[in-house]
Amino acid sequence: MTGSPFSSIIVLTLACRPVYPAPGRYTGLFPTPQADKGKCLMMDLLLTVVLFALGIVLIVKGGDAFVDAAAWMAEVSGIPKLIVGATVVSFATTLPELLVSSMAAFEGKVDMAIGNAVGSVTANLALIMGIALVCLPSAIRRRDYLLKAVLMLGASLYLVLAASGGSLSFQSGIALLILFAIALWDNIRSALRSMRAEQAAAGRGGHPRPMGREVSRNLLKFLLGAAGIVIGAQLLVDHGGNLARLIGVPERIIGVTLIAVGTSLPELVTTLTAIAKKQASLSAGNIIGANIIDLTLILPICSLISGGDLPVSPQALAIDLPACLLVGCIAMVPSLVTGRFQRWQGGVLLLSYVVYLVITCSGSVL
Repeated sequence: MTGSPFSSIIVLTLACRPVYPAPGRYTGLFPTPQADKGKCLMMDLLLTVVLFALGIVLIVKGGDAFVDAAAWMAEVSGIPKLIVGATVVSFATTLPELLVSSMAAFEGKVDMAIGNAVGSVTANLALIMGIALVCLPSAIRRRDYLLKAVLMLGASLYLVLAASGGSLSFQSGIALLILFAIALWDNIRSALRSMRAEQAAAGRGGHPRPMGREVSRNLLKFLLGAAGIVIGAQLLVDHGGNLARLIGVPERIIGVTLIAVGTSLPELVTTLTAIAKKQASLSAGNIIGANIIDLTLILPICSLISGGDLPVSPQALAIDLPACLLVGCIAMVPSLVTGRFQRWQGGVLLLSYVVYLVITCSGSVL
């Protein structure tokens, strides 16, 4: 990888990553004497915009390569695209949420850790899945989605009830990990069952074995695509937050917009790419799988890092957790009843997200 474009990007990312001072004492990326403060601020703003744009490019290109490779893996292995989307793709696109929430919990910023995980689920469902359903409504097989929907909605409901006392206990984290283990077991079982059925149906022919060069090329696309998504999302969140500070946007607004949506951009890009390639099942599988990971893995990890109960803010109890459960029901319940993802669901989800942002940002509740 020496001399490759990705290695250069990684070096640039590490070199340019800002170090934030204490709140209220932002000194910029280039601390200078007082006389040069105005020029320094303009340099900060320019560099921040450039790195923010670089993050978008990395996410878009990485998402394209990643979905291509994931679809190829499903085709040659006989694993349904739903399973690929709900496991490998979901893990990679959830890495930004996992990293941000884990770092926040380690630094004692528990509200940010919980808000990022739960807010990302809301963004995934109301914004990203809303876009997907408006653009590409499709029929579904209920058995493919039933357990995953139950796990996702069950985890959302459990969080609402478990955190009602103002904190999420260590025991509640263990219960969420059990739900995660069930989801992982279901994915593995479904993949193995599908592979056996595919092999039996194919008989002697089976799937043509891919050439070694083809395997290497797609594996490289998969790894580089995942790296582009993760690095790009981190650039976007870091420098998006820096940009908001430079233009004077409150940090609470940063949390519900740039951080939650920024860490969900990998899901958005893989979803948009899947829509463009008519891979509807990969898109829905990725979103649902990512949400299960957000709810059942990230929060328990945050609890372990913090070393005890996770305090949950009144705003999260009144707005964020109920909103997460509500949009989950809108996205999944009608589809399980009718056997279709419908365009009207996408419209309602997008409207719900707008209302959620307005309520959260206006502070009209609490």
